[in-house]
Amino acid sequence: MLRSIVKAQLPRCSPLAARSFHATATRAVKVGDSIPSAPLYEGSPGNEVNLAEEIGKAKALIIGVPGAFSPACSASHVPGYYKLLRDFNDKGITHFYVIAVNDPFVTKAWSETISHTTGSDQVRFLADSRGEFSRDWDVLFDASKVFGGSRSGRYAVLVENGKVAKTFVEPDNTSVDVSAASKVLESLE
Repeated sequence: MLRSIVKAQLPRCSPLAARSFHATATRAVKVGDSIPSAPLYEGSPGNEVNLAEEIGKAKALIIGVPGAFSPACSASHVPGYYKLLRDFNDKGITHFYVIAVNDPFVTKAWSETISHTTGSDQVRFLADSRGEFSRDWDVLFDASKVFGGSRSGRYAVLVENGKVAKTFVEPDNTSVDVSAASKVLESLE
């Protein structure tokens, strides 16, 4: 009885507000999770993509990045996947989705810049304009100091049969270590 009285007196706060006090994710996406059906956009606000439906039962990699055109995202994280595409293909992974909390126009421009130099259509870039997809997977973090608002933490997620099979979530949200293409590929051996 005392517990319910005390619990009723505690202030309620949203999961996002509670997360702002932590440097790392409290839960983050985990094995067995479903793909969020939050709207993503490819190229324009008129081209909505439901990734849960898009992937279906396919084997795919979803790559989350803090921001389009940011140094680590553009120089090493995403290009690393392009460099190892054939190796991933040999493992049965032919669908790659890069998700950034940016508007669809910025994400489209970024994809054109990167794919122009790499030449593959296996990698699609999707805008999580409102951060809903990232919030659903609990990888959204406060990046106001650098990006002016909330952004996705850096991660890679292997999806099989519509469910998360493996996760590679950066504990500090921004490093390129556990989610680097070479480490993800190595874990599939």
